[in-house]
Amino acid sequence: MISILLPDLRGGGAERVNIDLAHEFVRTGHEVEFVLMRPHGELLNEARKSFSLIDLAAPRARNIPLTLARYLRRRRPDALLVAMWPLTVIAPLAVFLSGHRCKVVVSEHNSLSLQYREWGLGHRAALRTSMVVGYRFVDRRVGVSSGVAADIAALSGLPLDAFDRIHNPVPSRPKLSDEAIQDAEVLWSAPKGARVVTVGSMKAQKNHPLLLGAFAQMSRPDARLMFVGTGAGEADLRALADDLGVASQVIFAGFHPDPTPFYQTADLFVLSSDYEGFGNVIVEALACGTPVVSTDCPSGPAEILEDGKYGRLVPVRDSQALADAMQDALTTSHDPALLKQRASEFAPEIAAKRYLELLCP
Repeated sequence: MISILLPDLRGGGAERVNIDLAHEFVRTGHEVEFVLMRPHGELLNEARKSFSLIDLAAPRARNIPLTLARYLRRRRPDALLVAMWPLTVIAPLAVFLSGHRCKVVVSEHNSLSLQYREWGLGHRAALRTSMVVGYRFVDRRVGVSSGVAADIAALSGLPLDAFDRIHNPVPSRPKLSDEAIQDAEVLWSAPKGARVVTVGSMKAQKNHPLLLGAFAQMSRPDARLMFVGTGAGEADLRALADDLGVASQVIFAGFHPDPTPFYQTADLFVLSSDYEGFGNVIVEALACGTPVVSTDCPSGPAEILEDGKYGRLVPVRDSQALADAMQDALTTSHDPALLKQRASEFAPEIAAKRYLELLCP
């Protein structure tokens, strides 16, 4: 049995990745169980339909070692796949306390030095120290992009060759029902030709204000900008849209477990992040044959787009460059088949095979 340890199953990239991996693990004959600090999140019900879920009832990280150790002694999994710091450094301690030996593979899904750069010296010291110690007691360490692997190697003081790079899995886009397409069309409420979509949580990392500003600079009354996702920054974005005079052109679609209808009915996908771990949403857009404009942020977009071969890359936090690239992309023809072919290189079976080589050698 493979146990997958996560904080919860909110609608984030790492959570989606692990559900997609779990489906592939089961398809190849493995039993999978999700182990959660707390049982909540937008993806919880989806996971519950296919997998066993264990609630550790551990609201804080300090509660994890003993509760996870008890779980390991009771369930005795063959392998433990752990995602996201600090779980990636706590899990090895829990395994030691449990007395149960199993393969421990940890994966980081973001550039931690950037994610926690505003948290102060004390937190950064704790981050580094915990990784220096904890990473030495796991079997394998995974970064989801070359940039993430380099970042966590530097933080932990381990050589880069101590880390495996495994790109995130992104399933092929399913054929949509007419009803799903129609629902998306109703939300757009504008003809095709200048529909811009972005997908992701509304948090500082995604820099949605940059995208909103660039959209306003385009000065295209026929254009529409759709935000698919929710988060703490939504109220500020709505206020900014009013201030910029584009509120009537901006659509807040909310969270959708499967944003495929919005990719497929859009003319352009844009990622405006200051940093990423990988950028699953870029691959999701490519899989629908939708052109992409992205900031060339660390790390992932340039790897996915092969330095601009499969989409446009612009400097981070440059609203004029982003506006120009969006305008150009909307007026240039694209080859959907080429974009879909690139997306197919991130198929779940490819990533799952790599993980299984680490978990069950």
